[in-house]
Amino acid sequence: MSALLDNLPLYRRMTADDLDIVVAIENEVYPHPWTRGNFSDSLNAGYHCWIMELAGETVGYSVVMIAAGEAHLLNLSIAAAWQRRGLGREMLDFLVKFARDFLAHKIYLEVRPSNIAGRRLYAGAGFSEIAQRRGYYPAPPGREDAVIMELELK
Repeated sequence: MSALLDNLPLYRRMTADDLDIVVAIENEVYPHPWTRGNFSDSLNAGYHCWIMELAGETVGYSVVMIAAGEAHLLNLSIAAAWQRRGLGREMLDFLVKFARDFLAHKIYLEVRPSNIAGRRLYAGAGFSEIAQRRGYYPAPPGREDAVIMELELK
């Protein structure tokens, strides 16, 4: 029975004690990662910061801001060794339910146009591309636009 439970993700609130592993994963999976300060500021601001664990190992995390009936997914990341196993979708489903529980009517996010896997993940979950933000992300040699996506929660 415990082997089955080890295969189920566990979600818990992120704390300052998680920042070393979160920043390590962030640096591993992004060419322009969030800083420790970004995560610390998110915790201090009271954003909903989550850790996903499997068999006691931190395999992913997310940061969501919810206010005025809207959720904004700021970060969703899965450690490189755990990608392509459906964990991103699992965490996204958890966050959608969480936002509904907080009575959000919509979820917004920004994603790089070059992040094909991310765009597929969000589109597969029902998100629609609604706009672009010019020069939103740092990128070599300058800036990259962001695709704004939205999911209506029913």
